[in-house]
Amino acid sequence: MNKQDQGYSLLELMAVVLIIAIMAISTLPLLHEQMAARDVDTIARRFIAHAQFARAQAFVLGVPVHITPLNGDLWEEGWVVKNVCDKRQPKSACIERRWISQGDLGRVYFKGGGRQFIDPHTSKRGILFNAAGAAKTAQGGFVANRLILGHDRESRLERHLILGSGGRWRICDPTKDSKACK
Repeated sequence: MNKQDQGYSLLELMAVVLIIAIMAISTLPLLHEQMAARDVDTIARRFIAHAQFARAQAFVLGVPVHITPLNGDLWEEGWVVKNVCDKRQPKSACIERRWISQGDLGRVYFKGGGRQFIDPHTSKRGILFNAAGAAKTAQGGFVANRLILGHDRESRLERHLILGSGGRWRICDPTKDSKACK
């Protein structure tokens, strides 16, 4: 056996490295898409968890609780869960509590600027849970709606956060569940 026959040539090693590099580069778009989907799913689950917390607080405390955009304008700036003081009560009778807030959403945004969940009577954005834990408008009507999340790196990627009439939330992926998202 020759000493030259015992190892690999530089050309063979370079070919293997080139094949590995091509495989790694070809999987990068898929990796980016999966990371973006994870980001959107994380924000979707966090929003629903905060909305369920708001509903539970309203039910347990017997007072209205609101999940509303952080700055009162658009959902994509974040949201806050707080109780609602009745304007008919004296100010000393109600102390406003802010339980949870979510600010920076990273690359995730609410499609359409988060214009969903607007009370038709007051034009305020948000979801108000009454003392019975039901999502209602200021005039007592039911609020059934959806928020649509997107990712600024993956324009096709979206998730629908749907609040049903029974107060249950679900996350819908329109690419997989086109019928269920309608």
